[in-house]
Amino acid sequence: MEHPEKPPTKNDDDTALIRAINEGDIARFDELVQRYENQLYGFGRRMCRNPQDAEDMVQNTFLNVFRYLKDFRFESRFKNWLYKIATSTCLKIRRKSRFSSDEPLSLEEMIEAASSEMPTESPAWARLPIDRILNDELRNRLQTAIHNLPENLRVVLVLRDIEGFSTQEAAQILALSEANIKVRLHRARLQLRKDMQDYFYHGK
Repeated sequence: MEHPEKPPTKNDDDTALIRAINEGDIARFDELVQRYENQLYGFGRRMCRNPQDAEDMVQNTFLNVFRYLKDFRFESRFKNWLYKIATSTCLKIRRKSRFSSDEPLSLEEMIEAASSEMPTESPAWARLPIDRILNDELRNRLQTAIHNLPENLRVVLVLRDIEGFSTQEAAQILALSEANIKVRLHRARLQLRKDMQDYFYHGK
């Protein structure tokens, strides 16, 4: 009895496309750009806020991908590798941007006893994609609250709660331990909840 073929997954599509590009079909790189440029731009807007910084991040990310694509060894999902480059590029742009008011990103470890107090469930807002929040005022307020987070917390929250990466994937992208990712995510959610408290309870 024949088994029906499984439809190709996004990762299968990425693999075939990347192999084709690396084997000389350079024209198909535009297809790879079109596949991910909107997602990366959304990521850039959440991280950088300023549209020009987000556009620069997308352009520089794909320049680096084009330069180093032959080094991709398929040891992880291509999307994880892409976001690792995008995150590094975004943070460099943030440090140089005249629109940035953040302090430079600190990469020191933040593991501490508080990690044992981490909730097992994500907050209610995190279970809804931002695009599904119908209240424009709430969506704008949430976007502002996310941007107000320290950069090292914001990037973890965006990767985990908005972009949908797992703890393990976020750790790989940011070159941090999974425990560190959990601590930063916990802190980010607490700070975001505090920042949003006036809106939810007082309508401000």
